[in-house]
Amino acid sequence: MRGFFVCQRSLALSQATETSAKQDTPRQTPVTLATYFRSSLFYFLLFAFTALYGLILAISALILPLEQRCQLARIWSIGTLTMARVICGVRYKVTGLENIPDKPCVVMSKHQSAWETYFLQNLFAPQATVLKAELLRIPIFGWGLKALEPIAIDRSLKRNALKEVIKQGGERLAQGRWVVIFPEGTRVAPGQSSTFANSGALLAQKNGAQVLPVAHNAGECWPGRSVLLTPGVIQLVIGPVIDSTELSAKELGQQTQDWINSTMKAISEFE
Repeated sequence: MRGFFVCQRSLALSQATETSAKQDTPRQTPVTLATYFRSSLFYFLLFAFTALYGLILAISALILPLEQRCQLARIWSIGTLTMARVICGVRYKVTGLENIPDKPCVVMSKHQSAWETYFLQNLFAPQATVLKAELLRIPIFGWGLKALEPIAIDRSLKRNALKEVIKQGGERLAQGRWVVIFPEGTRVAPGQSSTFANSGALLAQKNGAQVLPVAHNAGECWPGRSVLLTPGVIQLVIGPVIDSTELSAKELGQQTQDWINSTMKAISEFE
């Protein structure tokens, strides 16, 4: 099973190398009638694809172990990324794959778009994503998410949410799963930033786990609050791991936020 995940990461590496060899296209493209048509076609196919895979994942929870369900989720993710590339011209370039450690850790990522949720699902497996509990109540889509055993929290109950991230996150790390956290808590538009929650840093510090920071500008091609996808190359950078053993949770969180924010200035047109 581990061989499958290693093979998939090698595939991601080869795809990233192929993309980096191409000339980067401008990230900001004028919106045309073709943009509306391609985006509409993409979302039509995405909804159909998601409905199909949501049902498959929900049924698989009854008969398949978690690792095989994660394989199915990766096919879902790869299919979505492929549709975005072929239909809407959304490509990506990845830097820093060599920084990914052999042992699962806490991944803390910038959050601008839906794109990174698909990409990171493919790159880090098996994983547990920290997400808002209401997503699990969406028919079909939520059923599929639930089959992957994410860490679902109620953000209105902040103290309880923090306890759940630390408790369930520690369990997932002990099971050999990556824990993916978007510390800003919600999608943030390009050029903007939000204060990072300290749950990811506390989780890593209490479990002696490393933190792997991730920065990207996906919102420039696939905006979080728009239905229009524009052609371009998403830049995603994976930073060096940050050791939590000699840092306080506050220091760990600040160091992670500083690296992500400084990297965003280098890759984003809006920073």
